[in-house]
Amino acid sequence: MRKHPLFLSFLLLGSLTLTAACAGSGSSPGSPAPALEAGPAGSPAPAATRGVDPSRIKGLEIVNDSSEHSDCRWATSYPAVPGAAAMTAAMKKDVQRRLAAFLGTDRGDPSCGSAGSGSGQDTAGRELNIGYDFLVASGDVVGVRLTTLDRTAAGDGTETKTYWYDGADAAYRTASGLIADGSRATFLARLKQRLEAAEGVDAAMLDDALAAPSTLDDMVFTQGGALRITFDRGTIGPPAAGRVQVTLPPATVIPWLSDFGKRVRKQTVSPGQKLDLGAAPAPTTPVPTHTADGGDDTDCSRAKCIALTFDDGPAVKETAQLLTYLARYRARATFFVVGQNVAAHPDLVRAEARAGCEVGNHSWNHPDLTRLTPAQIRSQLDRTSAAIKAATGRAPTLFRPPYGAVNGTVKAATGLSPVLWDVDTEDWKYRDSAKVARSVIDKAKPNDVVLMHDIHATSVGAVPQILRTLGARGYHFVTVSHLRATL
Repeated sequence: MRKHPLFLSFLLLGSLTLTAACAGSGSSPGSPAPALEAGPAGSPAPAATRGVDPSRIKGLEIVNDSSEHSDCRWATSYPAVPGAAAMTAAMKKDVQRRLAAFLGTDRGDPSCGSAGSGSGQDTAGRELNIGYDFLVASGDVVGVRLTTLDRTAAGDGTETKTYWYDGADAAYRTASGLIADGSRATFLARLKQRLEAAEGVDAAMLDDALAAPSTLDDMVFTQGGALRITFDRGTIGPPAAGRVQVTLPPATVIPWLSDFGKRVRKQTVSPGQKLDLGAAPAPTTPVPTHTADGGDDTDCSRAKCIALTFDDGPAVKETAQLLTYLARYRARATFFVVGQNVAAHPDLVRAEARAGCEVGNHSWNHPDLTRLTPAQIRSQLDRTSAAIKAATGRAPTLFRPPYGAVNGTVKAATGLSPVLWDVDTEDWKYRDSAKVARSVIDKAKPNDVVLMHDIHATSVGAVPQILRTLGARGYHFVTVSHLRATL
């Protein structure tokens, strides 16, 4: 993994504190701390704001997608908050734009991913990871930060952007909406004045940057009520200067805030007990209540066994439907869950365990672990294991590395046992239930481990045919750990 030294400078200028940091590829901008994994591998520290429990947001859905392409790895995730459709639409648009640019489909010349590499470009080592963390979700406001790690970009490839929703006006707000229109000129002038004195800031770049609304797209309130503005690497100075964060204390910033900004600040400092965006309650998907009848006594050294495994969940509708299918055929499976989805839907993970299925670790937000430091690898896996234990009462023993990417560094960083697969359905590429089912039915052999994804409705839709057909051939559907233990 390529590394850069960490630059940290603290400059006290009146009422403003500025920090600049440079991080290597795959490390967190502004800090090497491994706990900063609320977004992609290069995400900013969520510690600036008070933690949000996403499981308390009724009707919340996490929109996930990913590929398993060996030379073009990508995973995207963002929250769909009921009542905040305009904010969700803004995130969706940006995610789709970044993915299209990464794949080359925006240029009409796909050079990465399922479309192949017809342009002849070298796609080895490409990775795009877009993840999220909640900044605030209480009262009538919601704030989300998306963090994008694009390893094809210059520098550390990390960009951040905050998205805001104003329930009082039923409107999506950009970060600049935290500042009152009449105070914007004063705010920018003071910001420019402070930044001009900072080491590593280029005055010519600063003028152009502050003139572009998109530059000031990451602003949040800290737990103490200060306003923190983050500039992506290379936007107001050379990339070597790192990312720049400016923190304006409350006494300075409060007079400049819009009404919305004041409400965001209040809910960040002293969050309420519930979120009310003024919209009708969102319908919720019932969580399956099936409980397994004791343990599995199948002897896989004598019987024909197969282990179906499902990655990237849990997903609200899809995982619930999948559990219903498994219960109908008295089948068990192994779920390799993503930590940020466990945090959003611990009830579904509990349902998986209650149904006699196994819950394994699939990292916090699906980065290529082989490109992280040992500390970052441990954070990705340990944080996810903690979320699984909190949901089920049991810590996992297995992990599946995203993209199947594992090496000695990854193995040495964890006590979990890695699990790969024998049959790859490529269901991330082929969104066709019949094709997915046929790939399993035609390829499966006794004691195989099958890779699928329960974030895709088409993959879940293939499961009844798989269970029915292979069941008729005498197969028993067991967990990975049971398969290993009885062979």
